Amino acid sequence: MPRLNLLEETRFEKLPVSVFPDENTASRHVAQRIANLIKEKQANGQQAVLGLATGATPVKVYAELVRMHREEGLSFKNVVTFNLDEYYPMEPTAAQSYVTFMKEQLFNHVDIDMNNVNIPDGTLPLDKVAEYCLNYEQKIIASGGLDLQILGIGRTGHIGFNEPGSAPNSGTRLVTLNDLTRRDASRDFGGKNNVPVKAITMGIGTIFQARDIILMAWNKKKASIIKKAVEGEISSDVPATYLQLSDKVEFILDEEAASELTRFDTPWLVKDCVWDGQMTKKAVIWLANKLNKPILKLTLEDYNSNGMAQLATEFGPVYDINIDVFNKIQHTITGWPGGKPNADDSQRPERALPAKKRSIIFSPHPDDDVISMGGTFIRLADQGHEVHVAYQTSGNTAVWDEDALRFVEFAIDFGKSQNQDVQEMENLYQSMREFLKDKKPNQADTLEIRTVKGLIRKGEAIAGARFAGLPDEHIHFMDLPFYDKGKVQKVVDYEDDIVQTMELLKKVKPHQVFAAGDFADPHGTHKVCFDIILQALTRLRETEDWVADCWLWLYRGAWHEFEIYEIEMAVPLSPQEVERKRLAIFKHQSQKDRPVFPGDDAREFWVRAEDRTSETARAYNQLGFAEYEAIEAFVRWKFD
Repeated sequence: MPRLNLLEETRFEKLPVSVFPDENTASRHVAQRIANLIKEKQANGQQAVLGLATGATPVKVYAELVRMHREEGLSFKNVVTFNLDEYYPMEPTAAQSYVTFMKEQLFNHVDIDMNNVNIPDGTLPLDKVAEYCLNYEQKIIASGGLDLQILGIGRTGHIGFNEPGSAPNSGTRLVTLNDLTRRDASRDFGGKNNVPVKAITMGIGTIFQARDIILMAWNKKKASIIKKAVEGEISSDVPATYLQLSDKVEFILDEEAASELTRFDTPWLVKDCVWDGQMTKKAVIWLANKLNKPILKLTLEDYNSNGMAQLATEFGPVYDINIDVFNKIQHTITGWPGGKPNADDSQRPERALPAKKRSIIFSPHPDDDVISMGGTFIRLADQGHEVHVAYQTSGNTAVWDEDALRFVEFAIDFGKSQNQDVQEMENLYQSMREFLKDKKPNQADTLEIRTVKGLIRKGEAIAGARFAGLPDEHIHFMDLPFYDKGKVQKVVDYEDDIVQTMELLKKVKPHQVFAAGDFADPHGTHKVCFDIILQALTRLRETEDWVADCWLWLYRGAWHEFEIYEIEMAVPLSPQEVERKRLAIFKHQSQKDRPVFPGDDAREFWVRAEDRTSETARAYNQLGFAEYEAIEAFVRWKFD
């Protein structure tokens, strides 16, 4: 039976949830619980039977267990493991195999007896799978049952590979993977078409039989599905909701994954709040959107009927609250992203001085600048600021193989037309074709192919930046080492990337830095690039005086947008500016129509960009502000 929740703060939550500051802390907690179980079983001369998961979520748990084995003597000799799932078909030696994953992350680094390791077999003939799955269930039972099952959660709400539609009493079986699940795995396989359409998975009923169940989730990308799993109705549409039926389960989350739970997202609905400016702004915007009213039309009855009586009582009258929030949002809107010269800047998001600023836009991929903040980019250049753009990675991963061949063919034909000797180029072309003909899914390209693909993206980025108004000497191609290292190394050191970024910053000495804060990027590049910038600026603050007057602005737009209450600078765009931005995006021809890694969103990048900025403009308008064609939004990063 599910628990009876008597705590008002968590009354919307239908199962136990523990929230930790970050995934590192949470992972150490889970690893300690596993270690305690192993030690307890050892002390009693028993085996510890663990159900294990794969994917990004448990990686730091396994790393901590390996550390405990090496530094604290934690032994795995009495441990028996059963993995949740495996792709089908799948060779155990393949890079994408969960056998490979488990060996690399855990088994190769501890003293476990590999005879005690059980992972579903992806090499079986189809007619043998059903019998194998039954035997897998029986082997779990014969081992004494699972003492602890750890789980991640997919964005469809799947646990293991139990996709929407799975039954709560399902056992180990062969399943067909959801399209979203395959898209999420596409990067590991070099494209969705290479991801197997089936998998062998433990069933929900199998998971339920474990004596203890821990579901882990980290980062903002999991927040929406966590809310459904924890607070939603039990439904086969979200298989993780079945865990509400168990009294042995606990969700362990970091703060980002928990951020959409009611107690964190709209805490005024469950408890008295500390009403600081940000909380008040968030609540008033929420209320206006819920009631579909402009902010200035909200009434005392609206506040009292929607969980905001405390705010009205302690800080009212409500019209004064409305006016204050309205003015704060109004002051985020500016047509001068570099600051308006000779103007009172006390109510503006950017400083008036210096009138001409040095601004640098860091773009993780060669098109993020124009996609996410192309209108502001153009506006800064038009208004006479010294604008630089820095492309942090080559973006060579996101170019079709056929395009690389086509550009080399062009180079050969051009050389021939100029009566040049192109034999060496033709030999290179033939070697490229031979490699690509036998290229395996997600296999790293040769250096020559990566170079060609990077030059394609470089040429497009130059065209886009020139169109925005930049001289060539203000266009910087960093080609940070981590990007290509990550294709061939499991562990990447970012020191070279940080030092290179520091050198560029010291050269430009910007008053403004714009960086991608769109951490929903499914490839993870945006977060890595931001962390490099942040580390570079943090170090420079200790030695460079100019950094104290350097403001760091975060932009989004490629994947999702900031919430209205978060926005600190909103730059409105006219229809003509929207068109100029679109034309700048069009310079990136390799990313048009159908890019190599489109993510979940089927729309072209320029369509996504226009839709998101127009949605932001509509959101402002619905709150009672002027109607703009589009708005690009920014949040300022505050250093401690």
